[in-house]
Amino acid sequence: MSETQNLSLSEIEDLAMRALVAAGTADANARPLAVATAATEADGIASHGLAYIPIYAEHVKCGKVNGKAQPSLQKTRPGTLTVDAATGFAHPAIDLGFQALIPLVREQGIAALAVRNSYNCGVLGYHTYRLAQAGLMGIGFTNAPASIAPSGGHKPVVGTNPFSIAAPGGGGEAAVLIDQSASTIAKSEVMKHAREGKPIPVGWALDADGNPTTDPEVGLKGSMAPSGGYKGVGVALMVEMMAAAMTGATLGTAASPFSGPVGGPPKTGQFFIAIDPGATSGGDYANRLSDLVHSIQDQSSARLPGMGRSAKRENARKSGVDVNIATLEKINALLR
Repeated sequence: MSETQNLSLSEIEDLAMRALVAAGTADANARPLAVATAATEADGIASHGLAYIPIYAEHVKCGKVNGKAQPSLQKTRPGTLTVDAATGFAHPAIDLGFQALIPLVREQGIAALAVRNSYNCGVLGYHTYRLAQAGLMGIGFTNAPASIAPSGGHKPVVGTNPFSIAAPGGGGEAAVLIDQSASTIAKSEVMKHAREGKPIPVGWALDADGNPTTDPEVGLKGSMAPSGGYKGVGVALMVEMMAAAMTGATLGTAASPFSGPVGGPPKTGQFFIAIDPGATSGGDYANRLSDLVHSIQDQSSARLPGMGRSAKRENARKSGVDVNIATLEKINALLR
């Protein structure tokens, strides 16, 4: 038996949708998550794609996430919106917020969206990329259960806490997509190594005493290594302030894990700022950005953030995605 099976993006979306609904998720909540799952697979980020569907299903069944939640939107000031995800999936809550955020930014030039009582939003860059597709500069923050210790300490106080910036380009695409966590590597990669019984490289995680480890199980009980040392801790704190304090969401120290059935809803948060370049650039945004991008692309070995995902996305639209057979078997077991 082959280790992978090729699926089209529509097949991936359909499979994710059916599995989520079978687990007890309302159609309206499952659809945005299924669309995001296919997009994530297309971008080559398998750790956050179909591999997460069994976890999502488990969390619906155990009550860590409310599959039938109805998020609610409120406009709190002329340029600010809030969405209460009601302990449901982040994706439908963010969708609801973006439906109001995008026209508001086009009217005012800049606006912000705060999401509380939320859940793992998957790949943060997926959401900021959509703002860039709408012609807006999209900036996003999302907090996570604590897994990074402060400089000089050993007890985790903040999560891997990603931030993302997507700059609009031509043709409804993002010219630049920065999407990075505060840790050296995403925690999901350490979890993946633990599931597969593989050691992790030195520098990914630390043990409970703050020492480097190659054992993923030890690392998961200790802390994630911050990217760039104290600078990574600073990034994680920035994101925590934006995605938790500014939204009224749960701090990472009190949030339940994004893995396993224990702890109830994590109630984490997301924060987005969207800006219309036409309102701030004096009409010269496209030329300035183009010059910046070309200054990188003109160097033969230089890499522009987001270009790897863009190339994989284009290929996936034409040729589909090779999905791990073991992942498909887990999802098919949910459907059975």
